[in-house]
Amino acid sequence: MNEQLNIALVQTSIVWENPKANRTILSQKLNTIKSDVDLIILPEMFTSGFTMNPKNLEDSEGENTVAWMQEIAATKNMAIVGSIPFYENNKYTNRLFFITADGEKYNYDKKHTFTLAGEDKVYQSGLKRLIVSYKGFNICPMICYDLRFPVWARFKNDYDVLIYVANWPEPRIAAWDILLKARAIENLSYCVGVNRIGEDENGLKYSGHSAVFDALGNQLCFSTKEEVIYSTIEKSQLINTRKKLMFLEDKDDFKFI
Repeated sequence: MNEQLNIALVQTSIVWENPKANRTILSQKLNTIKSDVDLIILPEMFTSGFTMNPKNLEDSEGENTVAWMQEIAATKNMAIVGSIPFYENNKYTNRLFFITADGEKYNYDKKHTFTLAGEDKVYQSGLKRLIVSYKGFNICPMICYDLRFPVWARFKNDYDVLIYVANWPEPRIAAWDILLKARAIENLSYCVGVNRIGEDENGLKYSGHSAVFDALGNQLCFSTKEEVIYSTIEKSQLINTRKKLMFLEDKDDFKFI
């Protein structure tokens, strides 16, 4: 069992609706990542920004980006995760890919599409959570608006780490900060949030606030700059916290209907 998971949170600006430019920029940034990193985490829609016009992108761009992620993972011998607009079977999804160095590929479609921006009218909602077992850690990755819905993220004896990738704008950043911490505390889990930075074509500003919280809600890292942020997750600390406090044994049982 691996005792540690070294992660790199890539807090980056995004060129609007230009996957090729974003892949080029990110390739340069990822070249600087430390060699001991196990997992690279990119923001939501890291090739386009939070666009409601995916038809402005070539249909092949999703597959192009997956191939790029596979190359990065293999070359750097690290896993990589992030979401992109993905076209398949005549529909669009806001799809997260988790790709390992040995070529394993997992995906999750955003469950809670952001109705305030009309995402529900453009992208098909996902129906299933994803749990990835990687280097001794069970990881549950989710996307942005999912953060507001605690039932969807509720611990069911199945993960050690929650990850949220996002384009979460500055006017509502206080909610991002609070909810990341809350998801960690209520699930006795590590919770990682990776947000973008900069300004998009719609005039929305993004201030980052990418962070990692431990199972007690302690903030392990935080940033408001365009940079790569490093953090280490400790398996023994998580196990000891859960064993000592046992709060999860008192959680409410429920079923999705």
